[in-house]
Amino acid sequence: MNTRTAPHASSPLASLKINHTAIRVPDFDEAVAWYADKLDFRLKQSVSVAGLSFGFLYPAGDDSFHFELMAGPGAAERPAYKDLHDSYNMSGWHHPGFIVESVDDVIDELKRRDVTIASEPHDVSAMGLRVAFFADPWGNLFEVIQLITQ
Repeated sequence: MNTRTAPHASSPLASLKINHTAIRVPDFDEAVAWYADKLDFRLKQSVSVAGLSFGFLYPAGDDSFHFELMAGPGAAERPAYKDLHDSYNMSGWHHPGFIVESVDDVIDELKRRDVTIASEPHDVSAMGLRVAFFADPWGNLFEVIQLITQ
């Protein structure tokens, strides 16, 4: 199925744009350190509300999107995916995807930084993409995406 539709500029929902996604973690300082050390994310703001610590983490080179960390006690554990296919059994949000210049270079660097790789770089020719997946210590999956020419 190859379906493309034009934007619906007249829709009352046309102004919807991704701003952030939230990640629930048990320990704020540990999570901020992991995202900074492993992914070079920047903490721009943190606040405490209703017994939780919130932090707003931005990728090294992008201020248009961020992760909202929600940290504190009571966070139930997710499965620790070491293989991408194991993750297909859980409903709900699966992963955010990051466009990169080179999937292979990013995965090599993540391996050097001791990040869990859930799927090695591979081409998905039907989509014109080269992709790979990695996970944080709390079981959250992320995809890196490179456009390839057909």
